[in-house]
Amino acid sequence: MRLSLLAASGQGRQAESFQRSLRYFNLYRLVVAALFLFAVLVYDLVPAVDAASPERFMRICAVYLLLAAAILFIPQRRVLGFNWILTAGVMVDIICFTLMMHLSGGVRSGFAYMLLVALAGAGIVGQGRMTLFHAAMATLAVLTEQSWRVLTDIGEALEFFQAGVMSLGFFATAITARLLASRVIANEELARRQGEELAAQLHINQRVIRDMQDGVLVVDKDGNVRQHNPQAAVLFGVAGQDLTRLVQFSSSLQERFSIWYGAARECSELLRTAEGQRLLRVRFLPPGERGNALLYIEDMALLQAQAQQIKLAALGRLAANMAHEIRNPLSSISHAAELLAEEHGDATHARLTRIIGDNTQRLDRIVNEVLELGRRDRAAPEVIRLNEFCALLVEELSLNHPGLQQVVAMQLEPDLLIRFDRGHLHRVLSNLLTNALRYSSGQPGAIRLVAQPLPGGALELHVIDDGAGISEALRAQIFEPFFTTRTGGTGLGLYIARELCEANGASLELRDNDPGAHFCIYAQGIS
Repeated sequence: MRLSLLAASGQGRQAESFQRSLRYFNLYRLVVAALFLFAVLVYDLVPAVDAASPERFMRICAVYLLLAAAILFIPQRRVLGFNWILTAGVMVDIICFTLMMHLSGGVRSGFAYMLLVALAGAGIVGQGRMTLFHAAMATLAVLTEQSWRVLTDIGEALEFFQAGVMSLGFFATAITARLLASRVIANEELARRQGEELAAQLHINQRVIRDMQDGVLVVDKDGNVRQHNPQAAVLFGVAGQDLTRLVQFSSSLQERFSIWYGAARECSELLRTAEGQRLLRVRFLPPGERGNALLYIEDMALLQAQAQQIKLAALGRLAANMAHEIRNPLSSISHAAELLAEEHGDATHARLTRIIGDNTQRLDRIVNEVLELGRRDRAAPEVIRLNEFCALLVEELSLNHPGLQQVVAMQLEPDLLIRFDRGHLHRVLSNLLTNALRYSSGQPGAIRLVAQPLPGGALELHVIDDGAGISEALRAQIFEPFFTTRTGGTGLGLYIARELCEANGASLELRDNDPGAHFCIYAQGIS
């Protein structure tokens, strides 16, 4: 579809080019007719053949002017079309110049050369379908005029030779003009296509540079900013300003640029913004042929965050592998502790055995949670009816936490749907509800499970308790791995819950205390 639109657009521009050339050709005809009439009226420049010739010549010039004006100004192209208008104009030229030639002494008068100009113009302006026809009509007119002169004893038979040579010139001129016009049209079409491709490429380059996370500056030797993308202004904290000088971005950058430009070699340095909020890495590329240098601006905080993500991913894989390796000896230790517990011994023996058992169970929970985190990428989202899922979940958790069904107050619409991995959603809500139960008052309705549909099919699932809430000092660390305020906790519950939400295209965030802890899952629903 896009190619067809481009082709139609190209054909439209080509047709407009032909019409513009035709207008110029018609304007030339009008100017020539006006000059001939002016010469007759003012200077009487007519070689009289007989007493009636000047008056007839003037009439022909006047008719020629009127016809030229009609062809130029009357909007006939809507009815006749391009080729018909061109042919009509050439026929007017042939008839009028032939009559002028007849009244001025025949082929020797020089008016036949005006026909050469007309044929050359028609060959260049036209599209080639009528070129030889125009030459044939001009030849027929000249030979007819010469025959009339010979039959009426006005001319000589030897003038047929000159008329014949002139006729050959008509065909040669028409063919040559057409070949030149074909070359011009081909070159124009090639230039048009190349221009479109260049414009498209420039548009793509502008979009790429505009959407880059790095800033780009094109600077001349005097520190004038020729081009820059929006990200460059954002990184230096000067977005929304009219930026034409490098010093407007950063005075220290202007000083370093003068040194870099003089060195004329590629270099890279770290630079802190004027507010000291960002540390930027500036890469300087020396000027090319036009004397403009390139500056690439990179946010070191973003680079460090990317490096941290890579590091965390590598540590995650390492932790998953270690968890697999730890599980086997941990099972042996747990089994040995159970055997020791069966033996009857003193209180110290029992206490040590219990310590071993408790810690092996804690290590086993950590291993299981690490392994669960390693399976976050294997999400299989499905459409879940939220009220039924939450009701079954609360009923299941009540087996280990009696009274939970009375503590949790669910505010869920009956037909609310969510797209989520069933196992992941079970793990996330189980963690949030057990945490809420641990810190709530335990009274009926102390925990609220609220679903709020949003425009566009999204929804928010809130888990709110009436406990003391989370202090401001701990809010920034609540989702960090291995951070816990509870003795015996692993510190991985909320971290894994957030990771599982992200694996399903959702997010888990901590809202302001309401009055207790308030967690919100933002997920894509089914509208």
